[in-house]
Amino acid sequence: MKKAIAIIVSLMFVFALTAVSFAEETAAPAAEQTTAKKAEKKQVTGEVTAVDAKANTLTVKKGKDEVTVTVDDKTKIMAGKDKKTLADVKVSDKVTVRYKIADGSNVAKSIELNGAPAKAAPVAAPAKKAAGY
Repeated sequence: MKKAIAIIVSLMFVFALTAVSFAEETAAPAAEQTTAKKAEKKQVTGEVTAVDAKANTLTVKKGKDEVTVTVDDKTKIMAGKDKKTLADVKVSDKVTVRYKIADGSNVAKSIELNGAPAKAAPVAAPAKKAAGY
């Protein structure tokens, strides 16, 4: 009787270990895919060297490297809190571009114009009252 219980317990233990190892094998590829997706997101900060409105592309130079990104309708282009369009981006503007690599091309997710914000017009000082009035 004791022998039968020992065999049953040992078989249950073996099946439990087998189930855990199968579950671990199926979870590993999902973790690798998540890591690969995270590695595809990139960022570049530099000077705009080319803007092609017809092809919806923007080229940014950082040091000796140049990165060309495609701008789509989902790309957010901002200058501070102001929303902009690709037409507002000019050659020699300083930008930060966050993009992802999809099917071998760089697709911009956001473009931040880093130029100095426009200065507000100076406020005139109030006129002084004449003495004695």
